[in-house]
Amino acid sequence: MKNMKYILFNIMCCLALMSCDSFIDVPPTAVIDEDTAFSNPESMVNAVYSALGNDWFTYPFNLWPYGDLASDDCMKGGSGTTDTDYHALDIWSAVTPMTPGHTDELWYRLYVAISRCNRAIISLDKYGENTLGAETAAKRKAEVRFLRGHFYYKLLTVFRQVPWIDEKVFAADSYEQTRNDEFTYAELWQKVIDDFTAAYTTLDMYPPSGEGGRVSKTAAAGYLAKCYLQMAWGDGYENSDGTGYQNKDYFNKVIEYTDYIKTATKYSYESDYGDIFMSDHKNGVESLFAVQHSEYTDDGTKFGRANWSNTLNGAWKMWSCGWDFHCATQNLVNAFKTYNGLPMFDEYDNVHNSYPVMGKSSSQKWDPRLFHTIALPTFPYKYESTVTADGVNTIFSTENSRNPSTYGYYRSLKEIPQRSKGETYNYPWQAFDNNDYVIRYTDVMLMRAEALIETDKLDEARIIINDIRQRAANSINKHIAYAADYCQISLYPASYFADKETARKCLQWERRIEMGMESSRFFDLRRWGIASKTLNKFYSSEKNDNYEGQSYGTYYSAGYFTPNKNEFLPIPYNQMYYVSGLYTQNKGY
Repeated sequence: MKNMKYILFNIMCCLALMSCDSFIDVPPTAVIDEDTAFSNPESMVNAVYSALGNDWFTYPFNLWPYGDLASDDCMKGGSGTTDTDYHALDIWSAVTPMTPGHTDELWYRLYVAISRCNRAIISLDKYGENTLGAETAAKRKAEVRFLRGHFYYKLLTVFRQVPWIDEKVFAADSYEQTRNDEFTYAELWQKVIDDFTAAYTTLDMYPPSGEGGRVSKTAAAGYLAKCYLQMAWGDGYENSDGTGYQNKDYFNKVIEYTDYIKTATKYSYESDYGDIFMSDHKNGVESLFAVQHSEYTDDGTKFGRANWSNTLNGAWKMWSCGWDFHCATQNLVNAFKTYNGLPMFDEYDNVHNSYPVMGKSSSQKWDPRLFHTIALPTFPYKYESTVTADGVNTIFSTENSRNPSTYGYYRSLKEIPQRSKGETYNYPWQAFDNNDYVIRYTDVMLMRAEALIETDKLDEARIIINDIRQRAANSINKHIAYAADYCQISLYPASYFADKETARKCLQWERRIEMGMESSRFFDLRRWGIASKTLNKFYSSEKNDNYEGQSYGTYYSAGYFTPNKNEFLPIPYNQMYYVSGLYTQNKGY
């Protein structure tokens, strides 16, 4: 009997285990298994496009903290220096592998996006021709390679020495054995160029009609020009970068690819500078490639496809969730000063605390792009002087600063919509629907002008820069007529382009003014090999900021940029820790 009890007990245990196995083996519902996902390459490609906007204010893919805040254009903003982890970029001296901690999020999220690219390529290689046809499959693969190049471009721009993980590494499941020094910096750039070249040789000049967010041959040409321009100046560090380390062949590549862009006649300068940054001009003639964003009212979803990179950047009290980040510096405001319509290259910062005041006459004149780029007290906010339906006065004032004793009163305008359109997201987050430009036409033409100057074609460069300045001169009456009395801008006479050094100064100034607060300034300074000279001079003057008796910016007394170290961010500590001994840290950290 006892043996029978043991037998029955063992049978019951076996049945129970079999039952558990059956329960465990039930396929999950509302989940797509990997095989099914890979068999649908079009959906895999769509997932890659979706990754373009899968960012957040702690890991913004538009890189505004790394291109603007790290430069002389921008102060962090917010409630104070401890609000978010970005303060270290404001002064550089506090940057370490652990600070700012947000860099680890950026690294991780960009590699998540790259993983989507690799999966899509594998899917297209296996199922593309059968499901999409050979021609469409080839185009989709070229698009994905473009997008992978896009994400790697950002990684190289910020972190320099990164592991190259492509579809082969992914398929072999060897990414945790992939070193970040397997390829040199130049070899990594070449791999990115190979991805963009695949798009350039396969795609059509324009995206299909009605698909303005899809990549094209022209967009690939723009990115190839960006890559070669970066490489043309050296390796990114000041002791091996700048005017003594130029590669003329790479400058000629920039000219070659921008030659092609000039033949794409659907792209051009917007007639008014302000229209570039208005939501009703999305995918206009200026936009070669942009990350697409929308409001929830466009598609009936809870959040739409909001631009979460800029969610902190609305002005205080102008938006119910305006957290007041992305503040312009006094130095940037001063850079817009003109004398007889031309930049004040050497004297612009002599009178440091200088600014226009609405209704107050002044002999000092300004480039009109100032009033499109920066919200200034006493002037309309994003062109509007009204009281909105929800009771907000859109005349910008000192009340629209959250912490004036730290960050002053100047705020960024380009990435935000007009306030009269109302708010579309609930507290505590206010996101906007403005697209993020990746490649815009004027940026491309300035890259071309830069390459022309460095290859001694100064007259042609002057024509481009003067075309851009003429557009700025024509950009007063439509949006900023209220500031007309404060504006003066002229074209460069031939004497300013009689020698390369002066022409280079004109080009570098024009980039700062035209692209102000668009996440490019620090990367420009680094490329030209003048980051330490520019930023350390900036720290010494900006700590003395004052607006109508309110001092601010004193934290810049701790600012210092160390050349041959701070040109790039360190590999984040967490990434070094996860793969102990596998990654080599960037120089100086």
